[in-house]
Amino acid sequence: MSIKKANVIRAFGKVLFLLYVGFLIYFLFVAEWYGRTEVSEDYRYNLELFKEIRRFITYREQLGAFTVFANLFGNILIFVPYGFFISVAGRSRGLLKTFFCSLGLSLCVESIQLFTRVGSFDVDDILLNTIGGAVGYILFTVCNQIRRNHHVRSGKKR
Repeated sequence: MSIKKANVIRAFGKVLFLLYVGFLIYFLFVAEWYGRTEVSEDYRYNLELFKEIRRFITYREQLGAFTVFANLFGNILIFVPYGFFISVAGRSRGLLKTFFCSLGLSLCVESIQLFTRVGSFDVDDILLNTIGGAVGYILFTVCNQIRRNHHVRSGKKR
């Protein structure tokens, strides 16, 4: 792939990344359907790892499939694009770098939710978000390998 084409792809990745960040901010702090418009009077937090995950699994019948899916898998899925786009947009990549960037962003989001009292600070969410970022990096790696194999098979230069 030519340097010019690589730069265009990185620029496109950066634009997608900015759109994703805008969506993330809206979804995590403003979205009405997810109860984000109400500001709690109390600080809500969970500092015990796996507490909320266990609670959602234990009470899955009472909570309903959508609520359990939205909490457990939604926290993973919402960070998959982050891990993917940060890998597309950045020149230096790696699972460990993506892992720590996802951890940092999730920690920032959870801290903002705690201090603004919109949502709650939950270490389980940090864990699930970080896993989602790592999954996004793995998805990027798979897509990148498929792209490289395609160029090799078709006889194109990288």
